[in-house]
Amino acid sequence: MTFRVALIMLAALAACSKGNGQAKAGNNNRESNLGANGEKRAGSASGDVATADTMKGKLPKNQTGKIPILEYHVIGGDKNSLYTRTAASFRADLEDVYKRGYRPITVAQMLDKDFSEVPDGMSPVVFVFDDASPEQFRYIEQNGQLTIDPTSGVGIWLDFAKTHPGWRNRATFCMLNGGAMGHNFFGDKEKFQGQNNAWRFQKVKWLADQGFELCSHTLWHAKLSQYPDAVVQEQIARNVMGIDSAVTGYKVRTFALPYGLWPKNRPLAWQGSWTNPKTGKTQAYKFDAVLEVAGGPAKSPYDPSFNPKSINRIEAIGNDISRQLDMLDRTKTRFVK
Repeated sequence: MTFRVALIMLAALAACSKGNGQAKAGNNNRESNLGANGEKRAGSASGDVATADTMKGKLPKNQTGKIPILEYHVIGGDKNSLYTRTAASFRADLEDVYKRGYRPITVAQMLDKDFSEVPDGMSPVVFVFDDASPEQFRYIEQNGQLTIDPTSGVGIWLDFAKTHPGWRNRATFCMLNGGAMGHNFFGDKEKFQGQNNAWRFQKVKWLADQGFELCSHTLWHAKLSQYPDAVVQEQIARNVMGIDSAVTGYKVRTFALPYGLWPKNRPLAWQGSWTNPKTGKTQAYKFDAVLEVAGGPAKSPYDPSFNPKSINRIEAIGNDISRQLDMLDRTKTRFVK
């Protein structure tokens, strides 16, 4: 990318980020005053978009209730499948959780019991995006200028926030930095949906700067149960190194198990190290949370049985999300601030 393009892009991002007023995210103590949510938020013409104030106090407090952590992979395609959620279905999911009185936080905020951005009488929800596909975060380059593709996952999220008050840039991205077929920090070659290799680190840094959480997911999505301890640690450590290369000094607190498979030496999923044989430099890692691949709604951090090293998620498959949310409402077991 030319220096001119980079300057234009930075200016554009700064311009579209004014006025969001987001508070500090739970991860890495980063300030996220750059909202990047676009222009002044407006309600729908018919007034059918609820405001945070109208939802306050509608549900009784229940801080030991369950928290839905929703797991997404590819956003796009013509139909839903195991690892693909169409753009229309993703938008419908956002609308559904919003109308039910959920507001987004990160895994790190949940660990810190930081629910300050969730209005009283409402509930937290965590969106997690695995595998760093270009469908999740895609740029469009026109006449030397870069913009976020409005049909990509991040583009849809930002557009949704414009008309839904209280919807902040709070989600967790569990990324690969050496995955095949473009799963390398959201695309590493033009043949993968036109994504330039030079944009990879920019995307990761942009996410961190806007208040999203960066999460580890191994180097290339290795099935950790099939490898010896040394390979397990290399896969994780080199992924953390990649994140640090994009955002120097970033503290990665969350790790998502590829395929939900644990290494034979289970503690290596949250703590270990790898020494580069070429340089002799050692990279250590230590996570506060490990995400399972499924299991249903997660326990509250206020629940005495909460285990941050094994946190359940709900996969975005079929109607599983709405079914689980219906169950939480029916049994009155959802977390309510």
